Amino acid sequence: MTSSSNLPGLLEQVSADRMLATIATLASDPLAGRRVGSTGGAAARAWLVDQLTALGADVRTEEFPVRAVPQVYEAPAVTWSDGGGTEELVFGRQVAIHPASADRPDTRRGALGVAGKDDPAGRWLVVPAQMSLFDAYRDTRGAAGLLVRRPVDAEGWQFTMLAGPDPGPLPVLTFDLDTHHAVLAAATAAGDSWLAGATPLRRDDVTGTNIHACLRRPAPAGADLLLTAHYDGVGDHPGLRLPGASDNATGVAVVLEAARVLTTALPAGAGLSVALLDGEEVGALGSAHHASQLRAAGAAPLVINVDGAGRLEGAAAVEAGGPAHRLLALLDQAGRHTGIPLKAGPVASDNRRYGGAGFAAVGIGAGMGGYHSPADTPDKVDPATLGAIARLVVATAHLVVAAPATLSSSIGDKR
Repeated sequence: MTSSSNLPGLLEQVSADRMLATIATLASDPLAGRRVGSTGGAAARAWLVDQLTALGADVRTEEFPVRAVPQVYEAPAVTWSDGGGTEELVFGRQVAIHPASADRPDTRRGALGVAGKDDPAGRWLVVPAQMSLFDAYRDTRGAAGLLVRRPVDAEGWQFTMLAGPDPGPLPVLTFDLDTHHAVLAAATAAGDSWLAGATPLRRDDVTGTNIHACLRRPAPAGADLLLTAHYDGVGDHPGLRLPGASDNATGVAVVLEAARVLTTALPAGAGLSVALLDGEEVGALGSAHHASQLRAAGAAPLVINVDGAGRLEGAAAVEAGGPAHRLLALLDQAGRHTGIPLKAGPVASDNRRYGGAGFAAVGIGAGMGGYHSPADTPDKVDPATLGAIARLVVATAHLVVAAPATLSSSIGDKR
């Protein structure tokens, strides 16, 4: 069993530089944003398999089906006029395609109108801020499409979502707040305002692939640690790079670094595995697939999931699921030992799938810049945050193996 005296030595082994190098690789151009089922995702997976193999892990991959992944296959050309001049909107900033949009690659031109107010026939209907998309569909017979507003990040980018509602019957474009305001004003005023646009958005059935690595097999009475992070991103758009550095190359880097430190430091009988998960951005499908496999096998891992370790602002968010009371207490103890402030907060990631399946699971999130946008670049990642979260994971694992009997998940309890 490890002793508390060697924990400082373990924490000193954590390397922010090594994690930054991992992030730079995962966010690089050849990996193209790592969308599930894409060539960029496959390149990321191959590289990660090599990294885990180099740690001495027994590595395998596991495929699962993923249906209807939205993909913009051409940058939409969108222009509009208030009756005077004509403006072409900038894709990714002023305009983007809503995930509920129909696939309409042909350019539709129509007069502007206001949803719920004007005759919809042939018009692009501007949806007022207080109206939901659901309500906007009440009277859209013959409409050219719908125009809704969406906030942008601090650098003026709209964010990309892959998980969301099923496609509707109409093209749907999203505008930044200023553009939406201007277009709504033009639609409300008497005049010859119009818009022309397309929504080239297909939905592909693809194959997701998880990466599973066993570094240490647990003894029958030993603690069984499972470190997880999703390696997929939302993928690049035509003409737009979405590197996915904070979300979630940072989580992958932390898990790899913690595994490297822990693999030779855990006592005999303690198990250590890593799951790098695909399909998180389409509904955490990779972790759902893995959790069901673990449950069927009667396994009882203690799950620590990391999603977003880019920038610690005040405190790291922690969310617990399943029978995680003791695991959560040790995480809190590790936070106090390493000086990392923690707070209860939503970590809407793969940890929820494991917790929902009945496993003791905690999710850790420490912020991300440029969420799902071109602004999520490696230079936005804070090395101190990376080191802090990696040390927190290492310290928690160190404390867990000291009391395995009190930490086994209820899934494995056959009494």
